[in-house]
Amino acid sequence: MAKGGKGYLTILLLASAVMAAASVKQDADLEAGRRAYEASDYLKAIQSLEAAAAKDPQNGDVHLLLAKSFLELREHDAAIRSAEKAVSLDPQNSIYHEWLGRAYGDKADHASWFSAISLAKKTRKEFETAVQLDGKNFSARQALIEFDCSAPGLVGGGEEKALPQIKQLAEMDAAEGHYASGNCRRQKKDFTAADQEFTKALESGPKSAELIFDIGDYAVKRSQPDRLLAVADAGERVAPIDARRHFYRGVALVLKRENPAEAERLLWEYAQKAPTRAGYPRPAAAHVWLGQLLENENKPEDAVKEYETALKLDPKNKMAQEALKRLKKR
Repeated sequence: MAKGGKGYLTILLLASAVMAAASVKQDADLEAGRRAYEASDYLKAIQSLEAAAAKDPQNGDVHLLLAKSFLELREHDAAIRSAEKAVSLDPQNSIYHEWLGRAYGDKADHASWFSAISLAKKTRKEFETAVQLDGKNFSARQALIEFDCSAPGLVGGGEEKALPQIKQLAEMDAAEGHYASGNCRRQKKDFTAADQEFTKALESGPKSAELIFDIGDYAVKRSQPDRLLAVADAGERVAPIDARRHFYRGVALVLKRENPAEAERLLWEYAQKAPTRAGYPRPAAAHVWLGQLLENENKPEDAVKEYETALKLDPKNKMAQEALKRLKKR
């Protein structure tokens, strides 16, 4: 009897060891996927994450990161499948619904008109569900507000739906509220009002790096160097290792024609180190601004090289295309 008990115990110990080893391998695959994602190596991230999902198919976070990786590669259907899987595993998870909405929305932006209508409706539904599940999921609220301010009533949008959401958000966080209001005005091309709200957002101590740097993107498009410096300062406080703070400060210095050596350093560093990811200016943009810097210094040949580098990285970059045409006419 004792001998039989010992054998049973051995089997249990072996089974536990096998399960522990499998768990460690799954964790290793997930960690490898995260590292690859942060390094902008999305193909490698997907490979590691799919291995992790095979070992632990009930892990919603694995499927969420898969969805994000597929979105970066613009593989919309795969992103939707992964996000839908995450939601099916945990229907009460606000972040999963938010990212399923983002996946639907991204596909809608690239779909035919008829398909886009259905996808847009699904997008709003997921954003709304995310907010209902967690009222403090500010990024989901911002996504819902932007949708309602920009989308027509045909797909469920409408500014009248956004206004109560903006009011609720402002009551919870002043900076988020001002940003939401400014973003809504931006969608309506009321840039004077957007300027005022974005200024208030930056003055209200924003906590979200994405909020801060999106205002930076707006300021670049509107050629607002002082706002860009405010963005860089706010970014330094909230996300001191985020490369975007260098980009926006560098662009501000180019626009102000101040401290060209510092501007060159900041833009070059961004071009070399920044991830290739949604929400981040592409490295090509840094080369465009380096080209503008060199133009300001009356170095047209060097400027051409930067613009050509930008076009190699992003053949559709309009700023680089227009700059090269301008320089070739000289």
